[in-house]
Parts: sequence; structure tokens; C-alpha cells
Amino acid sequence: MPDANVLPDATTTDGALLVLAIVLPAAGVLLSFVLGGRYAERIASVLLPSGLFLATIIFADVWQSGHPLIYIVGDWKPPLGIALRADGLSAAMMVAMAIVICAVAIFAHADFGTRPGSVEARAPFAFWILLMAIWGAMNMVFLGGDLFTLYVAIELLTFAAVPLVCLDGRAETLQAALRYLLFALLGSILYLVGTALLYGSYATLDIVLLSRQVRMEPATLVAATLMTIGLFAKTALFPLHLWLPPAHAGAPAAASAVLSAVVVKGSFFIVVRLWFDVMPGMLGAAGAQLFGALGAAAIVFGSVVALQQQRLKLLIAYSTVAQIGYLFLMFPLALDTAAQLQGGGALTGGMLQAISHATAKAAMFMAAGLIYATLGHDRIAELGGAARALPMTIFAFALGGVSLIGLPPSGGFLAKWLLLEAAVATGQWWWAIVMLAGGLFTSGYMFIVLSSAVAPSSEPLKLRVAVPRYQEAAALALALTSLLLGLVALGPVDILLVGRPDSMMVGPR
Repeated sequence: MPDANVLPDATTTDGALLVLAIVLPAAGVLLSFVLGGRYAERIASVLLPSGLFLATIIFADVWQSGHPLIYIVGDWKPPLGIALRADGLSAAMMVAMAIVICAVAIFAHADFGTRPGSVEARAPFAFWILLMAIWGAMNMVFLGGDLFTLYVAIELLTFAAVPLVCLDGRAETLQAALRYLLFALLGSILYLVGTALLYGSYATLDIVLLSRQVRMEPATLVAATLMTIGLFAKTALFPLHLWLPPAHAGAPAAASAVLSAVVVKGSFFIVVRLWFDVMPGMLGAAGAQLFGALGAAAIVFGSVVALQQQRLKLLIAYSTVAQIGYLFLMFPLALDTAAQLQGGGALTGGMLQAISHATAKAAMFMAAGLIYATLGHDRIAELGGAARALPMTIFAFALGGVSLIGLPPSGGFLAKWLLLEAAVATGQWWWAIVMLAGGLFTSGYMFIVLSSAVAPSSEPLKLRVAVPRYQEAAALALALTSLLLGLVALGPVDILLVGRPDSMMVGPR
């Protein structure tokens, strides 16, 4: 949220970049429909790197100035109009998601590529359209300045993500997509009812204006509860996770990477906006501990079930359930003595965990897809010889696991270190135990997979296809990114605090 000195009706220099970040992917989708499916990949291959470049410019602008970027759409000021805002959280998440989506696009060329003169096919056309739509919806989530704009963004994200699950048209993937859709629609209804209650009480949904007016009263508490449950369902936080494992495990590797690394971060980001920016003083100690307890349950449940899986993609999917739990540990750790959620080390650690998980998990789903394509299966017990056949792929998978475990110098290590520091500083030692236990669980299922992959094969491997080197390079690049994210402690990690009212951040360190 912009700091207290920035009025919600002030358009800042370079604020038009925020509009461009939403218009670019929308233009790509429309242009693909006009020109046809054979051109969708080429349009995406131009616009996605351009989007990464644009996100980097916004990031640099916010970091260097130490202030958010703001754009007032149509010069209609809130509460009548709509404001787009990019604070430190927005800028960092935009860059991270753009990196992941660009890497996924490179990886997906082998499966969804369209050669000049080829016959137009449904699956490639749908994939590139949906990928650009997800990119645009995520940018809208990060930049939306009011709760209704965030509702529109999360709906666009849902309807772009669900078809990715069933691109192959198989019965089991269609069933998984329908389950995902039901959970997502339930979450949308609850969120929309909550926003209606808030608008009825305060006559505005603008984040800045609402934060100045919100009061502790029954209607507000009911609205916040409904919105939070709806967002939990979309984020797949335990016990509302039932849609995630079948959806991620059955989708193509590139789609699984997007769903796990990108899509679930959208609804989580809105949870952060709602509680840290709109109503930081309303969660209270009991609510914060409940959030943390749900996160801890997700870590334990997801890790235990992951240890029992026989298929690699299902193991990674349940690992996602567990890793989502870490994101909610920051809520009790960010609560100060006045029962206010503060944007300090706990918030920084939680958001860095989200970014680190995105890069690592995308790399691991890509690696799993390459293993399946090469061996014809992803049965963990039969991965013997995979490390010899696919050394770069197994190395990328291992590096992603290093970040999930939280070993230095990975981003996962820095994120968990910040959360552990907050646990010690606030005397909440039980969350430290949960994080350490989660790291041990993660080490356990990573050891199972890697020990099987490096073991010699009982019989000569029959490789079904030769994996393109650029696919392995894309997975390895994301894995290396997750490993090196810990180095942001030497530079721009403080950008996550830019624009926060409780931060004295005025520029780069």
C-alpha cells in the first residue's frame, strides 16, 4: 500500500507503465485470435520477453525512487475511479512471475510449438492464449488498487488456468479440471459476497481509502472471513487443497509448472493485500495463530503424503500443498505487540518464500515432465539410471529441492531464516519447530527421489525420446534462480518494504 503521504488521486511519473503491463498480454490474446493459432506462439515469443523487460523497468523505478507507482485510470479518482498501484511487493512479484512464465514458454516450445505452414491445432493455440491470459491476470492482481478489480483479476486467472489442466482432453484430466473449477467458483462467490458487504458498509473498495475507514464491526468481520475462505480455496491451503494434486499431476508439464508456480500465488497475494494493507489491525492474535496453524497442518500433511507417493508428479504436487503452508506462517510472526500486522522481516520472508517456491517448483515440474517423456513413466521406484540418461534434468530437480529444503545460499534458506528470526524475536518458538520439521520432511522425499534416480538401472534403459537441450536449460535456469535468490540479501531485498506505511524505506541500500 502506498505510504501515508501519497494521495490515492495522484498519478506518478511513469505510472503509464502499469497500464502497459496489463494491455500487452491482452493485446497478445486478441491478436492471436485475429491471426489464428499458427501465430499464437510467435506472438507470445515477442510479448513475453517484452513483459519481463517492462516488469524489470517497473522494479527498478520503484527500487530507485523508494515510492510506489500509481496510475489513475481515465483520470477518475477513487472512490469513483480505479487506481493501479505498484509498490515493492507488486514489483518483485511481477518480475518473478515474468521470469517463470518466460522460462515455461521456452520449455513448452517442444510440446506446443507451431511451425510455419503447419496445420492449426487446438492444444497449441489454447496453450499460448491461456499462458498470455494468465500473465495478464497476474499483472492485474499485482497492480489492482481496489478489491473489486482484484476480484475481476482473480476470475480471469481462474478461467485461464482451469483449461490448462485438461488440454489433452482425457477423462481424468477433465474430471480434475471440473473439481478445480468448482473449488475456484466457490471461492469466487465467497470473495464477491465479502466485497459487497464491505462496499455496503464503507461505500468504497479502494485499498488505501478502505484502510483509512475500516472498523471492527460484525459486517466487516463477516466480509473478511468470507473473502479469506474463498481465497484459501483458490490458494489450495489445507484442508481446501483437494483440487490441487489431481489437477497438477494430470496436466502437461508446462501447465503444471504454471499452475503450481504462478497461479496459486495470485490468490495468496490478495490474502496479503487484504490483511496487511486493508485491515492490518483486525486479524488479532487468535486469527493470526489460526492462519499459522492451517499453514503448519499443510506442511505436515502435504509432506507426509508426499513421502508416500509412488509417482513423481504426484509427489511434487503434494509438496506444493506443503510449501503453501510456509506462506501462512508469516501471519502470526508479523503481528506486533499492538496486534497489528507489520511489514518487517516476517512479511519479507513470506514473500521471498513465495518467489523462491515459484522458481524451484516450476523447475521441478519441468524436470518431472522430461523424465516422463524420456522414460515413459514417472514411477519413483523405477527411476534407476535416470541420472545417467538425464544428468542436467536430475541436477535441476536437485537444485530445486535444495531451495525447498532451505539450504544456503538458496532463496528458500533466506526466506526461512527471516521467518525463524521473527519466531525467535516474538518468542513463538513453536513455528520454528514446524519450519525445521518441514525441512526434514522435504529432505526425506527429495532423498527418496534422488537416491532412486542415481541408482543403476536393473536393466538397460529404453529411452522413448531425445530431450531437447533447451528444455533442460530452461528447467536448470529456474533452478539456479531459486538457488541464487538468497543473494538478494546483498542487494534489493528491501524493495519488498517500499510503499509500506510502517516502513522507513526511502530507496535502495
